[in-house]
Amino acid sequence: MTTFFVLAFLLMAFSCHGSLACPEFCKCSSGGSEVVCSEVPLATFPSDDLPNSTTILTIQLTNITSITEEHLKVTPLLQELHLYGNQLQSLSPHLLRALPHLLNLDLTENKLRHLPANVFSHAPLRGLVLTWLDLSGNLLTRIPTALLQRLPNLENLDLSNNHLEEIPVHSLDGLAKLERLNLQDNKLHSLDASSFQSMPSLTVLFLARNKLSHLPGNLFHGLSLITHLSLYGNQLSRIPVGLFDPLASLEERSLDLTGNPLVCEGKTEYLCRWYEKNKRVFLSDSLSTCRCPNKKGQSLSAEMEE
Repeated sequence: MTTFFVLAFLLMAFSCHGSLACPEFCKCSSGGSEVVCSEVPLATFPSDDLPNSTTILTIQLTNITSITEEHLKVTPLLQELHLYGNQLQSLSPHLLRALPHLLNLDLTENKLRHLPANVFSHAPLRGLVLTWLDLSGNLLTRIPTALLQRLPNLENLDLSNNHLEEIPVHSLDGLAKLERLNLQDNKLHSLDASSFQSMPSLTVLFLARNKLSHLPGNLFHGLSLITHLSLYGNQLSRIPVGLFDPLASLEERSLDLTGNPLVCEGKTEYLCRWYEKNKRVFLSDSLSTCRCPNKKGQSLSAEMEE
């Protein structure tokens, strides 16, 4: 009986100690499962005092410039890692090796210029529970072809607001469960016809504010679940025949072609014909530069103003 009480006391003491451990300047939940370090004077990763029970870790708007595998070994149960608005300039190839349960990784608004091709390829991650990856607002000029190929459970990928000029062929292969892809605010000038062909679950695709001047006619082949598509602010003058035909699930006012110098002058123009059958999906002003006559003899721009 005495042994039982001793063990119970030690367990209680360990639990209490664990609940009190918290890095300086940070806030921790009572059980240590969530830690938040926001807008505090941190220059190094606060690994020494992190509870090993942490499942959600947020370190944002600090002066931290680097993070390593050793830093994250103390949080083996981590499911969400939010590193928004720090000063991270690079990632270790082995950064995530000790995080087999990671679901959500947010690296928004850092200073990342390059990513190791194998940073998401370590054995523990191949059970591949990672579903959310946000790399927006960095300085990336390219993504290695192999970077994302071993993330079969990924559902959301945000690469917006970088400096990407191309998406390498096959670099998005294997993302069969991806539902949302954001590539807007980059410098993409062209897309390969196969860029999105391995994404049958895709529902939202943002390609706004790039430098796209033409699109392959079969770019959206197999993407019948897409509900929202933005091509706003590119340099498209023509829409190839058949481009939008696979998009059977577009919702009302969900197709945005605004801000493109579209040229469509006759009834036989593909875009004119497709518009007549699918008016409800177009965002207002999407075809303001077109002159496709409707049944009243008006141009599309005049009709959309009514």
